[in-house]
Amino acid sequence: MNPKRKRRLIIALLAIAAAAVAVSLTVFALQQNMNYLYSPTEIDAGKAPMHHQFRLGGLVKEHSVQRSPDSLVVHFVVTDRFHDMPVVYKGILPDLFKEGKSVIVTGHMDGNHFVGTQVLAKHDSTYMPKEVAEAIRKAKAAERAQAAKRAAAAAPGGH
Repeated sequence: MNPKRKRRLIIALLAIAAAAVAVSLTVFALQQNMNYLYSPTEIDAGKAPMHHQFRLGGLVKEHSVQRSPDSLVVHFVVTDRFHDMPVVYKGILPDLFKEGKSVIVTGHMDGNHFVGTQVLAKHDSTYMPKEVAEAIRKAKAAERAQAAKRAAAAAPGGH
């Protein structure tokens, strides 16, 4: 192989190696910043990362919002109608935040409650975020499966 071809081959291999490193670093950085959405049922089942930030999605439970009179701390409950998750949030809530409406809260678990760092509320009366609708659908399916198991176990001859 003549020196000119050898130099071109080395340059091409270095360019490919640099591109591979850049892609690897980009993928690693994106994985670190991803926040997955979990419903209260999935959190209760232990599917959510307990020591990392993630998103909690569901509905704000009726009559659960409690505002602290002397600070910006708000306590409320997010539900998927099967399981409830108490949330503590310090900050100003969006104008569209209301009981019975869809909400996505970014934050982390602290014991048996969720500490929110950002609250996103839905924007109209018919829209529900795809992730929240999917989480509620999965929770309903899991509840139906549990009910079927209980019914089978309660039936005569069932164990």
